[in-house]
Amino acid sequence: MKLNTPRWWYRRQPDHARISRALLRPLGWIWAGVTARRIARAAPVDPGCPVISVGNLTVGGSGKTPVAREILRLLRSGGLDAQALSRGYGGSLEGPVRVDPALHRAAQVGDEPLMLAQGAPAWIARDRVAGARAAVAAGAQALVLDDGHQNPALRKTISLIVVDGETRDDEWPFGDGAVFPAGPMREPLAAGLARADAVVIMLPTDVDTADPELLALFGDLPVFTARLTAETPPPPGPQVGFAGIAKPWKVERSLIAAGCDLADFVPFPDHAAYRPEQLRFLQDRAATFDAGLVTTEKDWVRLPADWRARIAAWPVVARFDDALTFTAFLTGRLQSAR
Repeated sequence: MKLNTPRWWYRRQPDHARISRALLRPLGWIWAGVTARRIARAAPVDPGCPVISVGNLTVGGSGKTPVAREILRLLRSGGLDAQALSRGYGGSLEGPVRVDPALHRAAQVGDEPLMLAQGAPAWIARDRVAGARAAVAAGAQALVLDDGHQNPALRKTISLIVVDGETRDDEWPFGDGAVFPAGPMREPLAAGLARADAVVIMLPTDVDTADPELLALFGDLPVFTARLTAETPPPPGPQVGFAGIAKPWKVERSLIAAGCDLADFVPFPDHAAYRPEQLRFLQDRAATFDAGLVTTEKDWVRLPADWRARIAAWPVVARFDDALTFTAFLTGRLQSAR
């Protein structure tokens, strides 16, 4: 059973959900210990090509998949056959399988690999080493590993951490620093940053620069900024929005900022598999407001085929503020690794 992301995870002040934080913190210590031990005992494998890991330190919601998609675009536009590799979270296939958007469904390969496969060859594999070897055998000259920071199976050429740079309303990307389930962290901040080569901060479109207090956490690590940019305006007329991502409230906020006439918004758990009764509920809500239905591209690919024609997708892409400098960083690290 999937649960909605607790909003209090991202509050820095201890007076938010004080009892829940205290009760769950010991479980967070166990989670952090298990993660650290697994990483320390691993013997990473060289798959035969450079590996660019795009990960985060929190349980979803940072924008790592759009960043991975943009890295693939930048590398491939430079003539490098970069391919994506994902665990395929939410899919039934174990792989290695090359994702075919015309053939596969999200229930088979996961929603994020379907998105990645729209612009580059994408593979899913529970066994990352087997998936990497399959991609290299198919001609991959570089692998972009989606959500790989806590997976030590492959030797990484570049490890990037993607951080949500929105800090308004006491909302902090790492909450109070507690590890799941007491907070949003997959591991302690210092441990995760120690394995990183650079940080990508995802900024809202209406924020010029990152919070200096946030930047100070990353020390001497290179920091790049990127933003999610809508490829098209929201659909016209009244809309009922919905999203099943880690931070659905950010979709609501973005739709309004983009000028959407949002009559209502319904949040769902991350990677939600929409059941018929949920879709009928959304249809009824839209009828109540005489509105259309709009959702994210990630949610849209999880919809049953017969519902996709009734619901508008609002796709967004990641774009770097200084793409030339970021690309130079990537290519420089890749060349020095040869």
